[in-house]
Order: sequence, then C-alpha cells, then structure tokens
Amino acid sequence: MSDAAAFLDPVTLAVLKGRLEQIVDEMDATLYRSAFNPTIAEAKDACHGIYDPVDGGTLVQGSGGLPIFVGAMAFAVKAVIDKVAKEGGLEEGDTFLFNDPYDGGTHLNDFRLVRPIFRDGELFCWMASVGHWLDIGGNVPGGYNPKAVESFQEGVRIPPVKLFSAGKLNGDIIGILEANSRVPTSNWGDLNAQLNALDLGERRLKDLLDEYGDGTIATAFDAYSDRAEAMMRAAIRAIPDGTYSFEDVLDNDGITDDMLTVALDAVVSGEEMTLDFSRSSPACHGPINISRSTTVAACYVALKHVFTDVPANAGCLRPIDVKIVDGSLLGAGPPKPVAGYTETILRLIGVVFGALAKADPNRALGGPFGTINALSIAGHRTDGSRWVLFSFFGGGLGGSPVSDGLNHANNPISTATIPPIEILEAAYPVIFRQWALRPDSAGPGVHRGGVGAVYEIETMTPADVSLLGERGKAAPFGVAGGGPAALNRFGWTTEQGMVSPPNVSKITGVHIDKGGRVRLETPGGGGWGDPHQRDPDRVARDVRLGFVSLEAAREIYGVVLDGEGIVDRDATQRLRNEEVA
Repeated sequence: MSDAAAFLDPVTLAVLKGRLEQIVDEMDATLYRSAFNPTIAEAKDACHGIYDPVDGGTLVQGSGGLPIFVGAMAFAVKAVIDKVAKEGGLEEGDTFLFNDPYDGGTHLNDFRLVRPIFRDGELFCWMASVGHWLDIGGNVPGGYNPKAVESFQEGVRIPPVKLFSAGKLNGDIIGILEANSRVPTSNWGDLNAQLNALDLGERRLKDLLDEYGDGTIATAFDAYSDRAEAMMRAAIRAIPDGTYSFEDVLDNDGITDDMLTVALDAVVSGEEMTLDFSRSSPACHGPINISRSTTVAACYVALKHVFTDVPANAGCLRPIDVKIVDGSLLGAGPPKPVAGYTETILRLIGVVFGALAKADPNRALGGPFGTINALSIAGHRTDGSRWVLFSFFGGGLGGSPVSDGLNHANNPISTATIPPIEILEAAYPVIFRQWALRPDSAGPGVHRGGVGAVYEIETMTPADVSLLGERGKAAPFGVAGGGPAALNRFGWTTEQGMVSPPNVSKITGVHIDKGGRVRLETPGGGGWGDPHQRDPDRVARDVRLGFVSLEAAREIYGVVLDGEGIVDRDATQRLRNEEVA
C-alpha cells in the first residue's frame, strides 16, 4: 500500500471524489438521454468510468452505472492497453471500439468505447463507455440465442479497433456495423450517444485537471484505491479464518437438458480471501458460458453487495484471489457461446452470498430470483419495417435477517430498471395484457422473499419469439430454515392453448400470429427463517395484499384467518402446535 493519502488532506480528497464521480454521473446521464434503444435509455444498461493508464484498473465509477460493467470494463481497457503495447500508434483523438466477450467483454451486444486522455502529450488516464446495443446480427433478433453452440450464431464479433484515429472517423467500421444489424438506425443512435458522453467526460475531466493540477488528481486516484484496499482487508479480517463452500445449479445450457454446477470454496486467511471455483462444471455446448474477465467482474459485484461500505474501485480487489479453471463454464474462450452470461453470473453471485453467509450467518440472504428472462419478440410492421423488442424482467429478492425481500426487483447484477410499459408499447407493436405481482411466488420464512411478477404480452403483428432464462428447475433457495421460492414459468399461445418450452426456460424458433400472446411468471426470492415463526398479522397483511393465498397462509405459515381476513389466534396456535408435534 502506498502513502498517497498523506499528500492530500481529507477535505480535498472528499471534494475531488465528489467532482470525479459527478463527471462520470454526467456521462451516464448524457447517454441515457440521447440513446435510441430503450435498453439503454430507459433500462440504463450501460456504464462509464475513468481507468488507470498502466493497468486499466477502475479509478472512478458513477453512481448509476451497471455494476457488472464496472468490474468488466477494467479488463476491456486492459485489452486496449495490450493492443497498443503490441502494435503501437496511440495518439490523442483515438477512440477504440469493440464487443469481444473473451477480451474484456461480457457478451456481443455490449459495445465498448475506450479513449485515451492525454495531458501535455503524455497519457494521463483512460475513459470508457459501454452500452447494450439492441441487435448485432446472429440467428436470433436481439442476440440472446438459446440454441447457439458457437459465438458466430450470436452475432458479429469486433476486436479492439480504432473507430477514430487522431480524431478522424473510420467510416469503414461504421459500414461493417450497419451491415450486421437488423436495426442499424438504433445502433447508430446509441453509438453517437456514447461518443457524446465520452466527449463531455473528457471536457469535464480536463477542466478539473486545469483547476487542481494533474499531480493532485493522480495522487487522489492512488489514495482512493488504497482506501478501498484497506477497507476490504479490514472487512475480510472480521471473518473467521476457514473454508466456506456453497454451490448452486443452472437448469441446462439450452442444448442438452442437464443441470450445470457453479461451485465455490471461499478460503479466508487473515486479511485475504481466495474465491476458488475449480469444482464448477466444464464449459458447455450452449450459450451460458462466461469468460474469465466476466467471472472476476461478477465476484466484484457480489463482494460489493456484502461489503457495502467498501469503495468501488480496483483497490477493493487487491486482497482477493479468484481461481478459475481455463476452459470451464466460468473460464470459457472462443468460440464458446456466451450470450446468456447474465444467467451464469447471477448463479455465481448467489454462491458467493451463500458461502459468506456460512462464514457470518448475520449476512445470510435468501436466494434472489436469479434470471433476467431475456425475451426477444421481433417482426415486421405493416409498412414493412423491422422491429425488435428485447427486454429483461423483474422478480423477488431473498429475505434477510432484518426484512422481507423486495417485490418485483432488479437482479443483484444490476441497477438497470425494467423499461416501463408505456415506453415498450410506444416503441413496438405490442400490448401488455398483464403486468402484475405473482401470488405465492415468494419463498416463505420469518422474513419471506419478495414476490415475482406476471407479464402477458400480445403482439399486433405476426412475430418470432425467443427466451433465454433460468430457474425453471431449481428454485431460488431459502436460508436459516426459510423455504424456496416458486419456479420460473414461460409459455405462448397456440391453437392447442398455452404451451411451454421442452427445456423449461430456454426456447427459440417460436412463431405467433397477430394477436398471439407470451406469458412469463417470474420467481420470487427465497425465504429467511422458519415460516411458522412469522408474525401472523404480517401473514394476514400478505393475504390482503394478494402476496400469499389463504391456502398457503394455512398450509405453509400455519396461520388461520376468518372470513374477514382477521387472524384466528387460537386456531393458529393450535395448528402451529400440531405442526411442531
């Protein structure tokens, strides 16, 4: 650890921290307000940051960027640094573009722009932008191909290339991107929005450097990273030394209907921690593999959830060693398909929660709903133009030692929000016939999980449908005696009625006619603690609100309600005593 913090007083450090974070927040806001694609503009599936000039480590992130990107972008910047080290030719005004999921990426839809920031002819730092583009080719509109067995079936893969060289646009790259998307106008709008965000961030950062001096800001960067490292080491020291193991499963890979394992042995020794995923399944045929960089980024997200006070920069990972087997489910390389990376990192984050809960039961959380349910619906409007709806959906989070889980929440990987009905219906020829909370979907407990949701969507044109989801076989787990949540369910209308995928949570090649519907019922979160210890009045409230049915109140919670929904305390006590006996 350096003594950088000694060179700046705490007040100056705090002021600069706020100024730097505001720069990145303003970059986020610029992109959200100008992107064409609702997944960025409304769902905020994007991120910006400032990165170390030598190793690409995260120096500053904003408050609203997608957490998984914060960790992954450091690898993306490092990929550009390595390219420059090998090929040379870095100039002021350069901007690199790429989406390679194996070289600092996540999946092909996430396009990264990386720009060097120079001061007096010397590289000072890097700035970067990432956003989820709507469609980048491949077999399935929207890119989430649940039947992909190699990345070529998921879309076009672009290695780090110079989009701008010394400030001059390479129009040939624009032509390649345009030719490889079903909705090139949407991607063009998103690209320009990201460029505008970088332009603004560069101006704001240079203004700050002019005001305080390059040396002062560089010293502050070192101090922030050292502070994050010290806080993470202190948090680890508070955990008893030992090995804490946990594992969970994925439904299947979309190709073969066999479960896959994500297994963790977390080893705590003093102020350092090893996250060993060596027991996890080997790489699979289908699209739920992830690369090494994505695995490390997901560990970062999980640890930030557990140790909430630790600042979010590269320093917090210095005491952490992540062990991944090359060629495994969590260390896949090209051309293994990775479109469904979100499903795997959600399971990975869950096992980190589970392992650390064994180390400290006060941190135990019921499993979150654990799937984004990546849904793609695509067709042609009456004027012949192409439309592609891609969206992800919410569910319940797990109960905790202090509270119920959140209802209809975002997943732990994300601060992204579900696009509003009004936006989706205005942008695409669809009608949401139902958007509601799902009764009896929460895992029961002293503190129940949050409830999931029900979505039913009708199309106004013929359409093709694909889904890449999870939690159709293995429900979100309960802890400390709490119960599991409901399973994920998906179906679509046919002449024979509503049918479901053979592989439960993954399907492509579905065609529905105009007026056809798809229906998604998402899981809740796992419960915390024995449900028979839940306050009967809280159970009665859940019944009144429609979260829990009368039958579940009696059979699972042991609570008897009268005809007016009031707790019959004598009958409840007798029932609970009978259950114990």
